[in-house]
Amino acid sequence: MPQFPKRRLLLWGTLTVTLVAGLAWAFWPRAVPVDLVPVARGPLRVTIEEEGETRVRDVFVLSAPVRGRARRIESEVGDRVIAGETVVAEIEPIDPEFLDVRTEAESRAAVRAAEAARDLAVAELASAQAERDFARSEMTRIEGLFRRDAISERALDEAQRNLRTRQAAVATAEAELQRQSFELDQARARTVSPLQTRSREGQCECIPLHAPVSGRVLQILHESEGVVEAGAPLIEIGDPRDLEIVADLLSTDAVRAETGQRVLIEDWGGEGELQGVVRRIEPFGFTKVSALGIEEQRVNVVIDLVDPPERWQRLGHGYHVVVRIVLWEGEDVRKVPFTALFRDGDQWAVFVKTDGRAERRIVTIGHHNGLEAEIQHGLEEGEEVVLYLSDRVSNATRIEARRLR
Repeated sequence: MPQFPKRRLLLWGTLTVTLVAGLAWAFWPRAVPVDLVPVARGPLRVTIEEEGETRVRDVFVLSAPVRGRARRIESEVGDRVIAGETVVAEIEPIDPEFLDVRTEAESRAAVRAAEAARDLAVAELASAQAERDFARSEMTRIEGLFRRDAISERALDEAQRNLRTRQAAVATAEAELQRQSFELDQARARTVSPLQTRSREGQCECIPLHAPVSGRVLQILHESEGVVEAGAPLIEIGDPRDLEIVADLLSTDAVRAETGQRVLIEDWGGEGELQGVVRRIEPFGFTKVSALGIEEQRVNVVIDLVDPPERWQRLGHGYHVVVRIVLWEGEDVRKVPFTALFRDGDQWAVFVKTDGRAERRIVTIGHHNGLEAEIQHGLEEGEEVVLYLSDRVSNATRIEARRLR
């Protein structure tokens, strides 16, 4: 009987010790697994990245000089043209308007009136010619009498004057007949219908439009035949070998850019990066709605290509590229990933692994690009910092490098 309580005591004692050991093991502080990265030296580049678009530096828009019917443009986009030689478009007169019934009747009545006036002018011309012929015959008789001294000199002068008067009357009648003929032609022209002009197609002289510069056709703005107003754009011409890039930056980024800065051109479709340089920052901004529906103030920055044309000859007008304007760059910079930094009041700080524990350390940073930051003071090369912050990590927390699975 006395052994039974001892056996029970031994059992409960063993269970109690096991429970206490389990609780101690469960609540014993463990090292927090974290991602560590060493402080290293290397290149650092601070850039402004934005999408851009290529364009021909000088684009010439050929417009219609007069109102007329533009013939169909036979040129195609990409065709080569020569300045002053290649005819890229032709303008011909437009067809007259259709006449309504009343206007047509008035026009035909005007034609008949003009015909009657012409007939009257013909009769007046015939009368004037008869008077002139009679005056000429009379002049011949008077000259014969004057040579025989049978008439006075005054009578001869009067005959000469009468002949000149009749001749002038004939000239007047001829001019009047010509005027009436022109008015008849004018009246008949008012009755011309579009069908009549179409039947004479190909007989009129067209205005040829020559290429103003040598290059290639970039865009045809009015390809099919049709009536155009004076100044209507017809075709765009430029030289694809003279390209530039325009990128619209946020105004807050544009104030950091300067002319002459180096530009890296990426995602242009070819191999490697292209080199460029900022040529001009336009002095005015414009409002642009982003893909998220937010209104943004943008500024155009014009970039020149530095590489020889042989590298980017496949680029054309309106192609998409990505530009990175280099604001600052260094080749041997002490740096850490930007995700290792956090704000401690007004200062920057990191967690450094020291003797297996996290040590909060204030650092001074210099240039940064959103991915990496330059460390000016506070860290030495080779020290390991916590890469991604966690609410489980604080000052003096035990940490260990996370194991990759």
